[in-house]
Amino acid sequence: MSLKDFENPHFDPEQYVEQLAWRVSGGDSAEGRRALDAKQLLTVFENTIENLKHLGARMEDKIVTSERGLDVELKSHGKRVGDLQEMNKTAFVHFQELDDHINNVATKVVHLGDQLEGVNTPRARAEEAQKLIGYFSDFLDDSGPKSEVFNDPFRLQEAADIIQKLQLISQELPQGQFDKPKKKIQDKYNQIEDELISDFRQAFKQWDPVRMREVAGMLLHFKGYNRCVDAFIEESQMNTRIITDVYEDLIPLCRKVNSQVHEVFSSPESVMGKFVLNLYHEKLQKYISDKLGNQEDMEVFLRNLHDLYQRTGRLTTALSEYKLGSDAHLLNRLTKHIFGRYLDMYIEYEIQHLKDKMSENLKAYYDSLGHNKRASHHQGGLHDLQNKLRTIQQKGNINIGPSAPLVDYGGETFLSQEIALNLLHESKQAFNRCQLLSQSNQAENAAIIFDTLVDYLCSEHIDYALETGLQGIASHEPKVQPQTYFFDISSQANAIFHLLEKQFSDVLVPLISASPVHSECVMKKKNLMEQMEAKVEVGLDKTLSTICGWIKHVLAVEQKKTDFKRDSESGPIELYSPACAKVIPFVEKQVDTIKSCLDGKNVNAVLMEFGVRFHKVIFDHLQQFQYNSLGAMLVICDVNEYRRLVKTLKVPMVNTLFEMLHTLCNLLVVVPENLKQVVNGEQLGGLDKNVVMSFVQLRTDFKTAKIGHLLR
Repeated sequence: MSLKDFENPHFDPEQYVEQLAWRVSGGDSAEGRRALDAKQLLTVFENTIENLKHLGARMEDKIVTSERGLDVELKSHGKRVGDLQEMNKTAFVHFQELDDHINNVATKVVHLGDQLEGVNTPRARAEEAQKLIGYFSDFLDDSGPKSEVFNDPFRLQEAADIIQKLQLISQELPQGQFDKPKKKIQDKYNQIEDELISDFRQAFKQWDPVRMREVAGMLLHFKGYNRCVDAFIEESQMNTRIITDVYEDLIPLCRKVNSQVHEVFSSPESVMGKFVLNLYHEKLQKYISDKLGNQEDMEVFLRNLHDLYQRTGRLTTALSEYKLGSDAHLLNRLTKHIFGRYLDMYIEYEIQHLKDKMSENLKAYYDSLGHNKRASHHQGGLHDLQNKLRTIQQKGNINIGPSAPLVDYGGETFLSQEIALNLLHESKQAFNRCQLLSQSNQAENAAIIFDTLVDYLCSEHIDYALETGLQGIASHEPKVQPQTYFFDISSQANAIFHLLEKQFSDVLVPLISASPVHSECVMKKKNLMEQMEAKVEVGLDKTLSTICGWIKHVLAVEQKKTDFKRDSESGPIELYSPACAKVIPFVEKQVDTIKSCLDGKNVNAVLMEFGVRFHKVIFDHLQQFQYNSLGAMLVICDVNEYRRLVKTLKVPMVNTLFEMLHTLCNLLVVVPENLKQVVNGEQLGGLDKNVVMSFVQLRTDFKTAKIGHLLR
């Protein structure tokens, strides 16, 4: 074994011992393993241990030698590091000395430069002044300047610099003595300025931005610098033609010019601002004035105004990405300047147009019906008083003055959802324009539009139809079968008012929610709804009274006293009386009409009111006759038909009333001996005894059978 075998990181002592024992037993020989010899194994282990001890001693010697070498190397390295540190300190001291020396030299150089500049600047100024005096002396000669610089077209830049300085100097000269040279200098100044402008235009046509920037730089110190900017703007628009739409053509033009301006001018923001200002005044304002010049067709005018203002806003947004000088509100001010006179009168234009369109729609509708609409029926307090008197008259069944004549319009409701949608469409367009075109008074303008809508949709259409419908309702005691068109009127009025409410919440509220007029509009809508509901209530009440009056009339005319005092020779009993046969289909028709025209809680309330009134009519009618046994059977058949009919109302209270009526009618067929038991029974226990006795007394045998005595 060598030290390398034991230095292997994967050395396993147990495996080493096993391999040693395996070799001792002959596992590595050709003959194969033999019987284990313990003494031989012990001897091998002892020899191996001795060998390992020798190896260990050698390893200790090697370690000691390595540690001694490490100590020597460590001391040597430390000495080298110390020497290097000393060298570094020395080098740092030399560097500081060199830096100080350089600073001293630099200071002396700067001072020397200042001294040289102090000497050279006056000399240069004196030299320049001498040249200017020489050039100025040329202008003292009557023949004008003879210097080549003013006559050589290739030295235009130098001539421009000289003449600009001479012009400034000439302004300081006294009047009188130097008038002639001052005039010649000014003339030359103007001539060179014109030549520079011409040179600038020529460079633009050839698109030489380098030359254009040079010329613009020369003209920057001239009074006519703005002429250079104007020339650029003019040349930029020279070949611009509005082909289809000014808005579509201006945006790419501005994009192109913006890049050119930054190539040519040293202050591109102010030049771009002036370019846009020129576009708005020369192109856009003329285009808008042409579009809005004709105000004869107000619909087209308002549509164009809204469209142009909206598109101008989008154009302003697109151009706001460019820097247009120091005025951050330039584009908004330009827009206000262009549209100001139109926006100031906008709401007057809008309301007049809205009134004209709504009047036109309503007139066309009434003309299509061949109806000559009466003048506005709103008479303030007098009209309200008439409505209240009408309500009292209907509910109290009293007459107050002469009743209004009945007007039959053949079932026409004078309401149209199509017309209502047209009016709402016009108002919605007006609200949309109001949102964009109103400035600081958006909410107030929206409220004015809403008032106009209410006047025409509610007052001139819905309210007119309700008033006309009320006049068309027959009296509560009709002699001919009445037409119940008011149910249709109330249904359509309700549907149209729902459309108004939807526009109110969807369109109007966002415009006025943050303004005090919001509460005013809400209150106005609430009052309108209450007034409409009051008129509908009066009309429904009057219609129900008319229906019940007609039922009462049919029963009075068709019902004979002999119907319920039949004898056995009168033939077989009918399923129900002729009067009942006429009442049933009429009532069924009215119930179907109510269900189809009304909805929600309204239909249940009206059906219940009608059912109660119908029960009272039948109850009062049955108490006008006397009944024998066969007649009692017929009246029970009639009541059964009425019970079947009122079940379609699906109103429990009405069903209970007719069930009780049926029970009362059964008293007419009970044998006298059992009447007391039936009267005191559970079914009639909750009824007033006077009501029960009033039905018992209708029996033809009430006196002969001494029923009164039996019931005591």
